[in-house]
Amino acid sequence: MAYQGGGFGDRRPREMFKATCADCQKECEVPFKPREDRPVYCKDCFSKRKDSGR
Repeated sequence: MAYQGGGFGDRRPREMFKATCADCQKECEVPFKPREDRPVYCKDCFSKRKDSGR
């Protein structure tokens, strides 16, 4: 059986969704549709939370 490749040639740009960061209240864009019951964080706040282990 021959290798079919990784499929990188048909990648489409990700759809981005506007959201408001739950920590700093800045408007940001995320690659998923935000839900009302889950907080969304901007890239900076997400990194801070990840690094602090929260």
